[in-house]
Amino acid sequence: MVHENRNLAGRLIGLVETHADQLTLTTVAKLRTNARTPSYGNLSPDELYARVYDVYHDFGRWLFEKAESAVQERYNKVGELRAKQGVPLPELLWAMVLTKNHLRSYLAAWAPADSAVELYRQREFEQLIAQFFDRAMCYAAEGYERVRDETNRTSGAESTDFEFPQGEHRRGPGGWIL
Repeated sequence: MVHENRNLAGRLIGLVETHADQLTLTTVAKLRTNARTPSYGNLSPDELYARVYDVYHDFGRWLFEKAESAVQERYNKVGELRAKQGVPLPELLWAMVLTKNHLRSYLAAWAPADSAVELYRQREFEQLIAQFFDRAMCYAAEGYERVRDETNRTSGAESTDFEFPQGEHRRGPGGWIL
């Protein structure tokens, strides 16, 4: 069963890596024109292409081979870069959501499941994709915030971190309630 799972994952990864150029072009076009990412229209198309292509072209390595520290380093740097470029954090996060959704839509269109078992395996693979992008988004936000905090420190600006007013914070059994 694990071998069959790897086989399906290998086929899907091969599909992404083989079509990395076309996937990248359509992703960049979406990022530059989407209403949720207007700042991306001002960024260099070549720089966006290089960053997106790197993920799609080596997708299998990003999912299965790269250490967590490599993902953290890469996406901390992406967050830092976007902060320095003046891209608002929500746009950075939306760009990553749009990239993930575009990839998932592509796989759904080009690799339909032939059986219930294969559909289940595809859903497992989609979960791996979602987990990768979730981690990448968190690491990008960390890098972004680090630049924002450094900028605030060097400019003498006060921190914009939110603090609960006295008596208004609540902690649930699983941690802080958002």
